Amino acid sequence: MRAHLFDILARRQLSALFQPIVHMQTGEIIAYEGLIRGPSDSPLHSPMNLFKAARANGLTVEVEHLCRKVVLERFAELKLPGKLFLNVSPESLLQRDARHGETLEVIHQIGIHPDRVIIELTENQPTYDYDLMREAVLHYRKMGFQIAIDDLGEGFSSLRLWSELRPEYVKIDMHFIQGINHDPVKLQFVRSIQEIAEKSNTRVIAEGIETQAELLVLRDVGVAYGQGYHLGRPHPMPARAAPAEVVKALSRNGVAVYPQRVTDKQATVGKVLHQVQAVSPAMNNNEVYHIFQQAPELMIIPVVDDGMPLGLITRFAMIEHFARPYERELYGKKSCMQFMDRKPLLADRATSLQELSFRMAEADAHHLFNGFIITDQGRYIGMGTGHDLMREITQMQIHAARYANPLTQLPGNVPINEHIDRLLESGTRFWVCYFDLDHFKPFNDVYGYRRGDDVIQLTGNILTSNCDPDRDFVGHIGGDDFMVLFQSENWEQRCQAILEEFGGKVLDFYSTDDRERGGYLSEDRQGKKVFYPVMSLSIGAIRVEPHQYYTHHQIATAAAESKKQAKKVHGNSLFLDRRQRGA
Repeated sequence: MRAHLFDILARRQLSALFQPIVHMQTGEIIAYEGLIRGPSDSPLHSPMNLFKAARANGLTVEVEHLCRKVVLERFAELKLPGKLFLNVSPESLLQRDARHGETLEVIHQIGIHPDRVIIELTENQPTYDYDLMREAVLHYRKMGFQIAIDDLGEGFSSLRLWSELRPEYVKIDMHFIQGINHDPVKLQFVRSIQEIAEKSNTRVIAEGIETQAELLVLRDVGVAYGQGYHLGRPHPMPARAAPAEVVKALSRNGVAVYPQRVTDKQATVGKVLHQVQAVSPAMNNNEVYHIFQQAPELMIIPVVDDGMPLGLITRFAMIEHFARPYERELYGKKSCMQFMDRKPLLADRATSLQELSFRMAEADAHHLFNGFIITDQGRYIGMGTGHDLMREITQMQIHAARYANPLTQLPGNVPINEHIDRLLESGTRFWVCYFDLDHFKPFNDVYGYRRGDDVIQLTGNILTSNCDPDRDFVGHIGGDDFMVLFQSENWEQRCQAILEEFGGKVLDFYSTDDRERGGYLSEDRQGKKVFYPVMSLSIGAIRVEPHQYYTHHQIATAAAESKKQAKKVHGNSLFLDRRQRGA
């Protein structure tokens, strides 16, 4: 292999590929990343294998120098526009003989100005000598080069490098980019990186973009540049313009549909952990009673033997026993296990709060007051109270209700309003459709709430399946009220498809007799028998032009008014308010 490497170096058997880097607002190619390939008929064709072999044979610097020279010369030969991102490993940068201006000499020979070349630091192993790294980067900056850090979030020390070197560019690793339109955690990561970048005057490049949906989410977050197969693959003769569909998508007004935050159902018992000093079973009741006297706020004392929890002693149990005649004299000097609850509720710190709440509900009521022992691999680490557990569960339920409807799991009022605000801020035209079920309450009264819930879930599914997930936002306001924020130009056609599908499928929820007669008899609020027709769907729609409305409150009011008009029409109906009302 060493001989093969020397042969590659001697005969310059390396070839350059270039992958475009695209401006996320205009679709213009602003730069190319220079990539390298070994001989096509060699096991060292892959750059990963090539550099692995180079490291193993102590030839990293020589191979990297040749790679840079091949990439630079080919970039100049092709007369590619924009800047060139040139891969350099920190280990190569830190080599003393790598800092004598060889790269600068090459670019002067081929006629490229240093400000068109960005040194892209690509980590293959940890970087520890940050002082030396800063010195090396300063050396390159003085020559006119800019600096980029590759694979942010994936490397060994990329965040530390960012802080130490203050690069002009950071590239976010593709792991956080791919599927970002479906993953709220990835979205939050990228938003955080973008926020740091804005404050540190760094431009972000998102790597690994493979779909238009990912592209548009990243554009809306404010990421400056993008790279990936959707924008252009590495090629020896790369395109000088991004694909037409990419330019068209980026130039189109509108906003991407962000993935929705979900309730943290994985919150664990560790969240309610309190440090409570345990006592050993060797301690007597008088001593435990003294502890309670010294700490009036202390309600529970756990009994633990060599790390293993045995039970709980409650203040009330101790005081009750000692208040009885002769009990203190009889039991005061005996083991505290005498008054201990020997069957406490135990929970490992990794247990989810939801699972513990189910266990608590099924257990005896006294556990709610006594609390529970928290363990780590069976060993005592602290206590949790029923009050804290109830508070956390309640907060989770409140959060869930605000952000997602528990029945349909569709976004609730908060994300609906957030998306409206983003649409208004973007200055794009969109359509707001307010969906409401007609005659839903009497159906619930006659057929029961469970059947009613099934109809609501059906409605949510029909709306979702007839909307473009990348352009149209489906929300569940509550009860039998839904809202869709359409950016699809064919929104009206989609609404008609929704009405048709709902009209056919809702019949399955009625008895044969009620289907045949087209409804059923039920009592109204005054106790009178009234005939109610089969449920239908009313849609109140408004078109929102740029700068016509300024808040989601105005939108909600206008959409509700349009829905009222729709409900005046018998059966499944769509009403579009064509009046162009200002704010």
